[in-house]
Amino acid sequence: MERNIAVEQIKQTPTHKREIEIVERKGIGHPDSVSDGIAESVSRALSKYYLKEYGKILHHNTDQVEVVGGQSAPTFGGGKVLEPTYILLSGRATTKVGNDRIPFKSIAIKATREYLKSNFDHLDLDADVMIDCRIGHGSVDLTEIYDTSKLRANDTSFGVGFAPYSDTERLVYETEKYINSREFKKKLPAIGYDIKVMGFRQKESINLTVAAAYVDKFVKDDPEYFSIKEELREHITKQAEALTDKPVKIYINTADEEDGKGTGHYLTVTGLSMENGDDGSVGRGNRVTGLITPYRPMSMEAAAGKNPVTHVGKLYNVLSNLIAQDVVKEHGDDVQEVHVRIVSQIGRRIDDPHVASLQVIYADNVDPSKLKNNIRNLADDRLAKISELTKMFTEGKVAVF
Repeated sequence: MERNIAVEQIKQTPTHKREIEIVERKGIGHPDSVSDGIAESVSRALSKYYLKEYGKILHHNTDQVEVVGGQSAPTFGGGKVLEPTYILLSGRATTKVGNDRIPFKSIAIKATREYLKSNFDHLDLDADVMIDCRIGHGSVDLTEIYDTSKLRANDTSFGVGFAPYSDTERLVYETEKYINSREFKKKLPAIGYDIKVMGFRQKESINLTVAAAYVDKFVKDDPEYFSIKEELREHITKQAEALTDKPVKIYINTADEEDGKGTGHYLTVTGLSMENGDDGSVGRGNRVTGLITPYRPMSMEAAAGKNPVTHVGKLYNVLSNLIAQDVVKEHGDDVQEVHVRIVSQIGRRIDDPHVASLQVIYADNVDPSKLKNNIRNLADDRLAKISELTKMFTEGKVAVF
């Protein structure tokens, strides 16, 4: 098969060499990320059920999840949740095969509860959340296109990727992952799960602004709140020093007021801002890179919850990043930056896109003609093996937010 893969040189300043760079990551406890995580967990649970019962993943898209914030009254020493967060599961799924009715709502609700339980220790699933499943039947036409034996694209769309991460991007990503790790929670249990990190680099100086929810039962008063804040700053500083040689300034919960009354403090009961009015939706947060990168090419496609077999909005976004990473890994000394965009046509084989476009910023004094064929072959090999991604999605081995 001769795939339409274009490799071209572009001449522009690489992201890491520009004067200004802005990068954001919404942590796992942010309402948008909670929506993404639930959507992907429901898709994964349905996929496993379909595989077990019918030998293949049937048509579904569970990428419509809404988190509607509740109400709470946090206070030093421990407050309470007043009204539960409402979680709406929506989208489409195959709900019947022949005379077999599939317990899709039970599967979806169970997957949601398991996801919340495994990630958020301070959330009472019986009192703090209310889960409503409104997943409906899939379109007959799309179900036909979804014939997995033909591996045809279910939509006309595109995916976007880039590599490598800059110091700022890596620092933003790893800072949130570190603060929300199990290991870190043991060191500083007062820090909750709704963490947002904004990175802003100007020339060689990086600024990190961190919004970190506190779990109120672990904070007895105003002085302890600020003591924990300084301890958190020390941990982030050490983490930053291990990731970059650039000077890093760290700002935490910048709306805080040290008045002894907890005014403006980021206190929560559960460690999640969705307990008190913050809402979330699938696709409104991180891209499949795990970041929001306005200085990089991005797709606005929501990947979480989309079917892992032929939905190009999911497959091509992940594949684009994998191809970009392959190019940098293979030619890291000769390539400063690579952008990948893959375009589908509805009904066309997913391993044969309308075009796969690779734009490469080469290092100085590199002859692009000597690398072009090899870079094209790297993309061609990934496209030929695209079906391997389905198993990776089903087993939870690929992050989509």
